[in-house]
Amino acid sequence: MPLQIILNFIIAIMWMFLSESYHFPSFLTGFIIGALLLFLLGRFIPDAFYLYRVWKVLILVFLFTKELLLSNIEIVKWVYKPGRDYNPGIFAMPTDLRSNWEITMLTSLISLTPGTLSVAISDDNEVIYIHAMDIDDKEEAIHAIKDSFEKAIMEVTR
Repeated sequence: MPLQIILNFIIAIMWMFLSESYHFPSFLTGFIIGALLLFLLGRFIPDAFYLYRVWKVLILVFLFTKELLLSNIEIVKWVYKPGRDYNPGIFAMPTDLRSNWEITMLTSLISLTPGTLSVAISDDNEVIYIHAMDIDDKEEAIHAIKDSFEKAIMEVTR
């Protein structure tokens, strides 16, 4: 991946020199041309096309933003609801993530989402304990986190 980024910047700089225009639009044009060339010649480069990972990071950011907005709406509903009929609880979620960076990212996303908080991680890094403000079905909550945040983190890092 670093080789592709370096090649893309070299192509962009060469484009600037060849077009004799040393402004940002010229660099951006060269960068786009370089990205297209790297994409078209991808079978000769052993790594995956590096902009795929950038796209996956953007998807993760949009996923977190969506979850943040939806959970904020749920919290506002709970606050303004006349009765207190929610079920707080702690559940254990097994994780498929292995590296410390991946687990830290997942626990941070869980804690930053209103209504949930990462409480602890097991010593073997295979279970995350999560407190939820309203938990009706623990299995449903586990699948929701695994299918959204955990899956997106694995797509970014692997």
